[in-house]
Amino acid sequence: MKIAILCNYELLPERVGGMDYFFWQFDAKCKQNNIHVDWFFPNQSSHGDYAKLTILDAKHQNLESFFLEYCSQKHSKYKYVITHFIELCTSFFKKVKKFSDTKIIVIDHNPRPLNGYFFVKKIKKRIKGLLNSKYIDTFIGVSEYTKKEIVKDFGFQIKKKTKVIYNGINIESIQVRAKRSNTKPSFLTASHLRQSKGIQDLIEAVSLLPEDIKKEIVIDVYGNGPYAYKLKQHVKSLSLENCFNFKGSNSELKSIYCIYDYLIHPSHEETFCYSVVEALAANTKVITTHEGGNVLSIITHLENGFLFDSKNTKQLCNLIIQVWNGTFENTKETRTYIENNFSLERMVQQHFALLNP
Repeated sequence: MKIAILCNYELLPERVGGMDYFFWQFDAKCKQNNIHVDWFFPNQSSHGDYAKLTILDAKHQNLESFFLEYCSQKHSKYKYVITHFIELCTSFFKKVKKFSDTKIIVIDHNPRPLNGYFFVKKIKKRIKGLLNSKYIDTFIGVSEYTKKEIVKDFGFQIKKKTKVIYNGINIESIQVRAKRSNTKPSFLTASHLRQSKGIQDLIEAVSLLPEDIKKEIVIDVYGNGPYAYKLKQHVKSLSLENCFNFKGSNSELKSIYCIYDYLIHPSHEETFCYSVVEALAANTKVITTHEGGNVLSIITHLENGFLFDSKNTKQLCNLIIQVWNGTFENTKETRTYIENNFSLERMVQQHFALLNP
């Protein structure tokens, strides 16, 4: 069997996350079962196990156009075409069907805006669904929330062919948080630095803290992105340079969660939220938003984590004060639940089952 997987996902050695591990293990699983995979990425890389993959490099041109041109020139036919991080229900899928009677599976990783799409965009998505959803055989959401939003976006006619497969994490690589002495808590936040991740809300919340806490608290910020400069300027404008430590991207983040007491994740929108799941796997406590960070509904406030309303900086400030002073203590073990429900092996097996080999 020969399949194609299109991933509009830049391969970066300094950013190795859950999807990288999934791609490597899924390819290995396919090889074990005599299935050849052509991987279409925006760029080429050989870090990790990417050297073992058959990668067709689009050289940062439009991935869909590159794939169609490749199929046209090479007369390639695939039993399955699978897409990750590709826009759903565009005319691209109709064009793919013209090449052969391939089965098309799309995986939706895209977060939705906190307050939903504007009316015009809603109409456009519904029209795209009516025109092009019939060319897609299976829609996969990475959470129940995503599944619901896919149907909401593109129409009730796709409900029967829309499924959920949770993302998985390589739990063996995540070290477990050790018991702490009675010292003041340590904090990190870890995400791609863009506006929707809400780090600016965390900065505002810290600015509201009492002066005695501001003098001691330090929050390590892992990640990089287009919003990094503005965040650093925001910190500077509020004279909070001693409270935030921007540490950039770190490919070893999985071994770092365990040295912190709390992950603060003030995100506005998510589809799965790797950082929250990975922190819970490390038994590191999580302070996150109802809307974004708890998109999987795995955190119960005051039981296995702490929740606040997205953009509500006063709520977040109060939570930080409470955990700093030891008012809220949370000792529930969370690793076992994550291991049982969000393992990488489970994710690979469920995606492989879609192929009906």
